[in-house]
Amino acid sequence: MGVSPRYTVRVAEDPVDREACFAVRKEVFVAEQGVAEDIEYDAHDAVAVHVLAVREDGLPLGTGRLLHGDAAAAKTGGDVSVGSLGRLAVTRAARGLGVGAALVRAIEEAARARGLTAVDLHAQTQALGFYERLGYAAYGPEFPDAGIPHRAMRRSL
Repeated sequence: MGVSPRYTVRVAEDPVDREACFAVRKEVFVAEQGVAEDIEYDAHDAVAVHVLAVREDGLPLGTGRLLHGDAAAAKTGGDVSVGSLGRLAVTRAARGLGVGAALVRAIEEAARARGLTAVDLHAQTQALGFYERLGYAAYGPEFPDAGIPHRAMRRSL
């Protein structure tokens, strides 16, 4: 068995980190899952907290974002005390290394730092088990997003 590469997760503060986040999203959502590029990126990217997982040699492994305040309200039923986790993506090569869970926990920490009481997300139905293992509970009916079945989920912080 090979040794898993070490990685760190950090808030993407500078333009280089943010571009790495967008590159991971393009690889996973646009190239791999067929999401149209014009709907993958949106106005929320400018105000979101982006997190980035990077291998010790600098290779980006995964990303996610947190919307809060007014940017999240439309996704959380208008409750500004709830953040919205989204755009969680892990490169194919990094899956199974714990990167996704580390990104979710980093987003939750960012939410706590902003005084939020819970985090909502829209999970692809094939990822429900992943989020359930991290303490999220599904609610409401299944719905399509970018042609992919999703369910809303929430975790109190």
